[in-house]
Amino acid sequence: MKKSASSRKPVVLAAAAHPDDIEFGMAGTLLLLKRSGAVIHMWNLANGSCGTDSLSPPRIARIRQQEAHDSAKLAGAVFHPPLVNDFGLFFEPKLMSRVAAVIREIRPDILLLPSPQDYMEDHQNACRLLAAAAFVRGMRNFKTRPSRPAWGGETVLYHCMPHQLRDSLRQLVRAGQYVDVGPVLGQKTDMLAKHRTQKVWLDKNQGMDSYLDEMKNMARKVGQMSGRFEFAEGWRRHNHLGYSAADRDPMSVILKNRCWTDRAYEESLDE
Repeated sequence: MKKSASSRKPVVLAAAAHPDDIEFGMAGTLLLLKRSGAVIHMWNLANGSCGTDSLSPPRIARIRQQEAHDSAKLAGAVFHPPLVNDFGLFFEPKLMSRVAAVIREIRPDILLLPSPQDYMEDHQNACRLLAAAAFVRGMRNFKTRPSRPAWGGETVLYHCMPHQLRDSLRQLVRAGQYVDVGPVLGQKTDMLAKHRTQKVWLDKNQGMDSYLDEMKNMARKVGQMSGRFEFAEGWRRHNHLGYSAADRDPMSVILKNRCWTDRAYEESLDE
């Protein structure tokens, strides 16, 4: 017997620019959603080809794809392969048609995606591509590559916090919703630890003295911003127009008291 829409498990897609981006800012929430019964997917649009100073682009891309695959396996997530090299993420029709094809295949109830404001272009372009691809999910006249039928179901978009919680102009970014990731911080750390090549690269290239501690410190800072959780991931919900009903907030419904909405933030949106 075919399952009704109401009995279908929630589907969650966490998508970002590079291997390890999900682990830094989204993995805790993703793990909690899985624990609450959701089917989870992980997808990095770019392959990490620039994340080294000693290996060729094809070689590092193969290694980083395996690291991302290992992380997804640890999370119990469906893994999706990347589409382009690093700094090959541009908002253009051909690439968007490929991104839209995957969105139509997965049919996510929840789409976790990067912040619209971040310190690097790949992150911001990944956000724009994913949001636009979700917007055209039900438009039959928008053709995807490969061809996939339009899907008119509701999807709710949540933007994670930018790296170091600041935009490209150094402005602090505050979240509207906070998820208590303390119960899954160990597993989130184990997922990030799968990206062994990046510990070496980021320590050298971006001055991260400790790759894993950097992630934990960010989760601690977001927890402090919440005023109630020790470790948290922060989210900003996308405008509902073109995606879902105005009051739809499945993250809060699924995670219950693990997800707290900052009412002061919500009220400030009308100022």
